[in-house]
Amino acid sequence: MAHTIFLRSIGIALAAVLFSCAKTEEAKKADDTQIQPETRERETVEVELNEAQYSASDIELGTFSPKNLSEVVNANGYTKLPPQNQADVSVFVSGNIKSIVVIEGQNVRKGQVIATVESPEFTRIQQEFLTSRSNLEFLRLEFDRQRILSEEEVSAKKVFQKTKAEFEIEKTRFASLKKQLQTMNINPNSGPVATVPVVAPISGSVTEVNIKIGSNVTPGTPLVSIVDNSQLHVDLLVYEKDLQKVKTGQSVRFVLTNQDNTEIKGKVFSVGKAFENETKSVAVHADIENEKQRLIPGMYVNALIDVGAHTVNALPVEAIVNAEGREFIFILEQVRETASDPKKETAHDQKQGHAHDDGHAHEESGKSYHFARVEVKTGTAQLGYVQATPLQQLAPDAKIVLKGAYYIQSHLLKNRGQGGHAH
Repeated sequence: MAHTIFLRSIGIALAAVLFSCAKTEEAKKADDTQIQPETRERETVEVELNEAQYSASDIELGTFSPKNLSEVVNANGYTKLPPQNQADVSVFVSGNIKSIVVIEGQNVRKGQVIATVESPEFTRIQQEFLTSRSNLEFLRLEFDRQRILSEEEVSAKKVFQKTKAEFEIEKTRFASLKKQLQTMNINPNSGPVATVPVVAPISGSVTEVNIKIGSNVTPGTPLVSIVDNSQLHVDLLVYEKDLQKVKTGQSVRFVLTNQDNTEIKGKVFSVGKAFENETKSVAVHADIENEKQRLIPGMYVNALIDVGAHTVNALPVEAIVNAEGREFIFILEQVRETASDPKKETAHDQKQGHAHDDGHAHEESGKSYHFARVEVKTGTAQLGYVQATPLQQLAPDAKIVLKGAYYIQSHLLKNRGQGGHAH
């Protein structure tokens, strides 16, 4: 009986040892399986483009840009001109358009003639002016005569005072008529004219021409509109929750909603003191520091107002490619000069009976461009840029593909599909 119990104990112990060994082996295999992805992540995938492929891809190289993508206030708005840089040209008296010397889009200078207007009203005012000038001269002489008589007590003071009042009234009327003529761009000392020029009140570009030859125009009706974009700025709508963060002097970066992702810079010069209508947002005004010549009033913008100073390394969004559930960038590793071997080509052509071209860079003269794919971790994205952190060390002067990364990735997939291999 004791012998049987002893044998059973030995069997149980042996089974336990075998089970433990099997479990250890399974754990080791599991660990190897977990380590395997790390090994694959360190693999370097290279892509080679020949010179023709590189030229056709419009690849743009660069490096990281320091961007503030987190300590910012998002805002939308539009480009705007101050009222003193906009003008509607009109006339002071009714008349007919005789000539037009500008077209829409034309640049004009302040004081430049843009049209002429014909009206009998001009000659009537000139006639009144000339009559007033003659009356003024007569009343001036009469005033001087009555003043002397009054001082010598030859004439009653009442007569002198009446003459003085008539003289002052005519002097005022004369000055008013002279000012009217000057406002109408008529030289008061010239002869009678029925046609007068209409001139530009500011320098700028003609945006609208609302008249044609023979049009009847009246005072206050806009004939031509002119804008001067030199003082263009942006009005950004900031909501109440972010208002306390925004101050004058802060930097602004914005892109045009319906244009490319070119970043335009500005600076806050004023923060509104009242809500805009019922939007519970306040207008923040910012000067434009670059690219002003490309803009016109009324363009919608997406903007970031920098309220902090924390910058990160960022790349254009199009520099990041997604593949295999991960994110990558491409680095230009080297550019090689390639040249074909005439002897080898001649022998090869004689053997094949025809020229052979399989698209490989090493069989073409010129240059070959070698790119390495590097995995990155991305973060905050704003205004077409995204925070990017490489998962391996890059050289300080590494040339990163900022534009054309998807072309390189598609070339890589094409080569793999044709049985190519990654280096």
